[in-house]
Amino acid sequence: MRTVHDIQTAELPQRAEALLRDGHRLALIAAHHDADAVRLVYLFASGLPDTRTELHVRLDPARPEVPSLAHLSFPAGRFERETHDLHGIVPVDHPLPHRLVRHFHWPKGWYPMHPDAGDPPAFGEQEGPYPFLEVTGDGVYEIPVGPVHAGLIEPGHFRFSVVGETILKLKARLWFVHKGIEKLFQGRSVTAGLPLAERISGDTAVGHALAYCLAVEEATGQSVPEQAQCARALLLELERLHNHVADLGMLCNDVGHGILNAHAQRVREQLLRLNDTVTGHRLLRGGVVLGGSSLRSLPDRTHLEAIGDDIREIVRLALGHSTVHDRFTGTAILRTEAARGIGCLGYVARASGLALDARIAHPFTPHGQPGRIPVHTSGDVLARFLVRAEEIDVSLTLIRELLDCVATGAVLGRTATPGDGPRTGVGLIEGWRGTIATRVELADDGTLSRVKPVDPSFFNWPALPVALNDTIVPDFPLTNKSFNLSYAGNDL
Repeated sequence: MRTVHDIQTAELPQRAEALLRDGHRLALIAAHHDADAVRLVYLFASGLPDTRTELHVRLDPARPEVPSLAHLSFPAGRFERETHDLHGIVPVDHPLPHRLVRHFHWPKGWYPMHPDAGDPPAFGEQEGPYPFLEVTGDGVYEIPVGPVHAGLIEPGHFRFSVVGETILKLKARLWFVHKGIEKLFQGRSVTAGLPLAERISGDTAVGHALAYCLAVEEATGQSVPEQAQCARALLLELERLHNHVADLGMLCNDVGHGILNAHAQRVREQLLRLNDTVTGHRLLRGGVVLGGSSLRSLPDRTHLEAIGDDIREIVRLALGHSTVHDRFTGTAILRTEAARGIGCLGYVARASGLALDARIAHPFTPHGQPGRIPVHTSGDVLARFLVRAEEIDVSLTLIRELLDCVATGAVLGRTATPGDGPRTGVGLIEGWRGTIATRVELADDGTLSRVKPVDPSFFNWPALPVALNDTIVPDFPLTNKSFNLSYAGNDL
């Protein structure tokens, strides 16, 4: 159920505080430049039952200012800084008002999502150094890492303040590859928006495509047949499988057990080839379509059982190896209170004791809901490894169940009649990294006027430096992989 409330600016803090107190979480903040006002949409979500509450606040376009909610919600403070950088909306009394998205060579006063922004101006020299917190004292020194890295990953800068090998503080600086995804959606047909959604973060093609389709289908009033709902849930679990298996292997690799990593990547390759037979693409693109699904074939149950046995043997060998187990245990602990305060999602949250899963809280189908949510409370690398391993078993069980209600070929619902839907929609799904939220608004001609996608990495990136406090520098690669956050999903 989604409800919309138009409120006055002065009401915002009180209404937001009441929702947060009642167990809702802030899923996104989206800015809209209407003809007569700047409109901010605050989406709060909770479940079960599936509940979405929107607060709409209208601001003076000549002076767009809004009370900051950063004192109530850490994610709100980051959304507000993002909204200021891209739209020029000022969060009044924000405790940390410096830039988040725009680097210091971006011109002052130019906000790329503002309708009058025009073409990007020439970027100039740095206005000054990024305001990293400087840690001083006897024996303290800094280690800068990135933004260009040795592996095939996107850029991010990490500034370590260290004594000996112990990390006193880490600051992560992202948004080196801001791509203007939200702007690219504007004016596209809903059909043309789907390939863009699939490519927001390449390893999450199903997750972002599905969140987008659910939002568009709500906005247009389009129905989805039950068989297609099951197919979508199956694809979501296949995506979870190949990503989790890869992470299990690479975590072993980061503590020196390359053989187990080689076997994990062997299994992942089997899964990628399986994906290709199911949708025609190794990353499962093309399986989720507007109004339904399109599968070329179904996974073979015997093959899946063999893959499951293979993965369980890799996990058993990893946990039975003293070096692997010892390096995982107690490394980079993210306490439950910290994970809750930061607003963590997905396996990061579940490894720190938070039983959050959109498959339970926001189901889009009567099938494909896990009977249990793997949760661990230690919050260390071991917990994040175990949650992944246990989620693989859950996914394999769900896939076996879903195969009974899935059909191959194109399975589509009735075509929506223009004007059937509310012209706005929200999609909430449990991607492999965590909950993905996408909000859509349609123009009068049915094209996309606004699409706001939020990857769980936006919520989880701030937790990485917290977990690394008092950890040694050599454990950074291991910890970073245990979080495995998306640069592309964050740097929209």
